[in-house]
Amino acid sequence: MSGHKKLKPEPAARESGWHAMEAALVAEKLGVEPAVGLDREEWRQRRDRYGANILTPARKKGPLLRFLLQFHNVLIYVLLGAAAVTLLMRHWLDAGVIFGVVVVNALIGFIQEGKAEKALEAIRNMLSLQAMVLREGKRLLIAAEELVPGDVVFLQSGDKVPADLRLFKTRELRIDEASLTGESLPSEKESGPPVAADAAIGDRNSMAYSGTLVTYGQGSGVVVATGDYTELGRINKMLAEVPPLTTRLLIQIAAFGRKLTVAIFAMAGITFAFGYLLKGFGADEMFLAAVGLAVAAIPEGLPAIITITLALGVQAMAGRNAIVRRLPAVETLGSVTIICSDKTGTLTKNEMTVQEVVTAEQAFALSGIGYAPRGAFSLQKNGEGEDVSPQDFPILTEICRAALLCNDSRIVPGNDEQWQANGDPTEAALLTMALKAGLESETVQGQFPRTDLIPFESEHKFMATLHHDHEGRTMIYLKGAPEVVLNMCDGQWEKGESRELDRAYWEEQQERIAARGQRLLALAVKYPEGGRRELGFADVREGMTLLGLVGIIDPPREEAVIAVAQCRSAGIRVKMITGDHAVTARAVAARMGFAATGEAISGREIEGMDDSTLRQKALDVDVFARVSPEHKLRLVRLLQEAGEVVAMTGDGVNDAPALKQADVGVAMGIKGTEVAKEAAEMVLTDDNFAAIAHAVREGRTVYHNIRKSITFILPTNGGQAGVVIAAVLAGQILPITPVQILWVNMVTAVTLALALAFEPPEPDVMEQPPRDPRQGLLDGFLIWRIFFVSMIMVVGVFGFFVWKVEQGVDVAVARTTAVNTLILFQIYYLYNSRSLHHRIRSLRLFYGNRYVLIAIGAVILLQALFTYAPFMHHLFGTAPVAGGDWPLMILAASSVFFLVEGEKWLWLRIGQRRKIQDGN
Repeated sequence: MSGHKKLKPEPAARESGWHAMEAALVAEKLGVEPAVGLDREEWRQRRDRYGANILTPARKKGPLLRFLLQFHNVLIYVLLGAAAVTLLMRHWLDAGVIFGVVVVNALIGFIQEGKAEKALEAIRNMLSLQAMVLREGKRLLIAAEELVPGDVVFLQSGDKVPADLRLFKTRELRIDEASLTGESLPSEKESGPPVAADAAIGDRNSMAYSGTLVTYGQGSGVVVATGDYTELGRINKMLAEVPPLTTRLLIQIAAFGRKLTVAIFAMAGITFAFGYLLKGFGADEMFLAAVGLAVAAIPEGLPAIITITLALGVQAMAGRNAIVRRLPAVETLGSVTIICSDKTGTLTKNEMTVQEVVTAEQAFALSGIGYAPRGAFSLQKNGEGEDVSPQDFPILTEICRAALLCNDSRIVPGNDEQWQANGDPTEAALLTMALKAGLESETVQGQFPRTDLIPFESEHKFMATLHHDHEGRTMIYLKGAPEVVLNMCDGQWEKGESRELDRAYWEEQQERIAARGQRLLALAVKYPEGGRRELGFADVREGMTLLGLVGIIDPPREEAVIAVAQCRSAGIRVKMITGDHAVTARAVAARMGFAATGEAISGREIEGMDDSTLRQKALDVDVFARVSPEHKLRLVRLLQEAGEVVAMTGDGVNDAPALKQADVGVAMGIKGTEVAKEAAEMVLTDDNFAAIAHAVREGRTVYHNIRKSITFILPTNGGQAGVVIAAVLAGQILPITPVQILWVNMVTAVTLALALAFEPPEPDVMEQPPRDPRQGLLDGFLIWRIFFVSMIMVVGVFGFFVWKVEQGVDVAVARTTAVNTLILFQIYYLYNSRSLHHRIRSLRLFYGNRYVLIAIGAVILLQALFTYAPFMHHLFGTAPVAGGDWPLMILAASSVFFLVEGEKWLWLRIGQRRKIQDGN
């Protein structure tokens, strides 16, 4: 059949819902005969109409434009202004340092932004390279990009699905769709019947989606969507449309830079006008004073300090199995208020595990997580467990033997004691249970060799195997869905023999176990007479004896349970957003200690909610199940609109748009797709949610250290600017020249301020609630602290300068004394800044951060050169200071330490009184 029918435009065809149609109707709509395929002419017409089966690359900014845009930042403008001023003053070294800081920051941003664009390339690389297709009745191996809607494609184990297909023939076909749906187990596929048009992707059993992997069986189907119109293409488009988010820190720095710029120019202008108009200073003299004021107030070293502090946070996180790909994300982690986590592989191990075994007489719990055969059986009585040996319970041994023999999977030791499953994950879980019971695969299989089998197929939902022992006895073992197996059984194994089946008891047990989110399998046995060598459906249709039920689940990681509790104590809500079923998701969330697990919102419910309703649900509910990529993206956006700072974890292609939209995207490093990794800001090398809790701790520490650095640097700038203003108000010459101001700024920034980047976490860092996302970089308390310390420094420095001038010493000596007094003030204030609120105990002056002592030693050496080296006298206009002045300067500078510690004590007292009053 040539099929020269006029087809509908591809988007309209997609929206009609191929999974909701019979396979024959799909073939008719696409104008193709499944037994023949398309002819060459029809393929050419469709190729012209639909284009190649590739994903359209997104438009990119050129490298030059991307690099230049890195300079589009207010604080960078201020720094460039500072560099221009120093160039005008012919201070080449300082100008070079400032320009160097700006260029390094721009290069870092340029490199990181380039990495972000690789996310789209990673999605395009997921497409299959080749496809087996039927054309004019012949099978051909062609490049996957040559596929068009209507092509008939064949699939087999190991293939990557090359386009979206409506299946019309399957044989035990299973496809791993975890990258699209997040489900732990491969999806069992069949050619029909149709499902509802609004069914979730994971429920569309008659569809195979581009980029997913065939794990078992064979199948064939007709191409219904290619390129940008596939599910993968839709996600690619969503990812391209998600704008890159600016982190809160960068927003705050930009706002801080704008305010600081306005304040600096306003102060410089007012000072110039005051001195020139009211004090009678010359225009040239006041211009120099205004320049000195501007240079004093600009924190040249701040961007470098912030970058280094973030880099140290990155290094610390790397030691905790978290690789940060974009520097500002380090700090953003510290302000996270909600973590939206995928379930499979993140909160859970993504390793199916038998956790419960029920017989006609007893119930057993099974410890141990994953495929490693380590764990024990415990007999459950009155809600409590007692460890037992499986050998003491013949029925338990028989169940484990059935699980081992009626099984086609294997488990093998992997790296780092991680056992791996070869085959179906559910069968691997059963095999692990048997090994935990002390059975050995080779031994048992040698004792009871397999003669024949009925393989598992989705149509009949069971697997059966025929065995015999070396004494000639025959046995049939069967496993499958409980509702199917129960219909095959007329007895149950009880007290060592087959007794009448108590169907009500088993249905009650099914409901109880299923309510815990566990997947159920039933195991049965039959001992036929005669030495038969073949197994047919008639042999198992009746007369089986039920051995028991097993409950299987992908269990929570033990360390992730602890991490969720840590997040909750830190005021962070953890929400599960998964493609898995609601019952399973709720059960896992409850076991992990989530705050609100009484309700689970499904993807279908999300579709029916407007933004206002869903926004409130997103805040109130902690479990969202059976969701699509659009749902995940929408949930993250609505939480952000509600003022939350959102971290999103995930490992699949379906997670990529939400990972990119989130304030911090966290991808899995082991089982995560390259698409997810490229879309995320952080990658967990061990796929463990616990690493996120550690990362939040480091992020909070980084933010605290940045605030400490700012609270240390700005009083220095404020003190210098205040000294200049005080001199103009008093009619004095400048106590510190602009060149000397630059020296102080750069020396203290690269030594004293940098030491604060190495401060360890505060003891209560994970007991504090997340900071308000609307809070600026400087709050009222820090503004007060900066003003308070600035005034202390102004009084001390200006006072010393005036005192030395009145003694009749040379101006160069007086200025050198003022500079050294300012540096000594900063050394003492550095200790205050090691904690913004907690008082510094005497011993803490010398432990916890050895870089403080190193930095102080470096500053003392530099100041000795500044004060006594002849070449420095020439460069900076300094002169030697008399030895008798040092004790006085040290004593005066120490006042800042005691005054600030006293201020902390007063604030703590006020805070304690407020807590007492609030409690009453």
